[in-house]
Amino acid sequence: MKAALDRAPGWILLSGLAACGAIQHGTFTLASGKTSPYYIDIKRAVTRPDLLGMISNGIAPFAGSSDRIAGVELGAVPIATAVSLATGKPFIMVRKASKEHGTKHEFEGELNRGDRVLFVEDVVTTGGTLRGAIERLRSHGAVIEDCVCVVDREEGGRMLLAEVNVHLHALLSAKDLLDID
Repeated sequence: MKAALDRAPGWILLSGLAACGAIQHGTFTLASGKTSPYYIDIKRAVTRPDLLGMISNGIAPFAGSSDRIAGVELGAVPIATAVSLATGKPFIMVRKASKEHGTKHEFEGELNRGDRVLFVEDVVTTGGTLRGAIERLRSHGAVIEDCVCVVDREEGGRMLLAEVNVHLHALLSAKDLLDID
């Protein structure tokens, strides 16, 4: 696997995130329930083609040996879509919870037993939501060894994923974000 973005592209991405307001300061409650003095709103960045392109270009090299790209709704779906377009590999949209109506699918997209799947994510904090999604796809036969996120908040997600033999790669870390202050 390719190492995280080298300093020049990483700095450009970080500058773009700051410029579009994706990095906010204040008091925020995260999905994990933790309180944080900063918030990373990658959804704000992925609605801009230039930033989505930078994110996709940073993640695409990790997809080399994968058959499919997967992302959890909502934040990772545009990222998975862009990486899919950049690599020509199909993608899967993973639901946070199974649908309670219609087909009751846990994910949308084609998945065959033995398919190697690269998970993408916007921000990883504790990794709980991501781990659940990985376990659900594995129960359908997916082989998942790697996940690439835009930002690793460095709050336990890497370790939680390592417990299920998934390597977390990040384009940027919390340290990178805090160093710009």
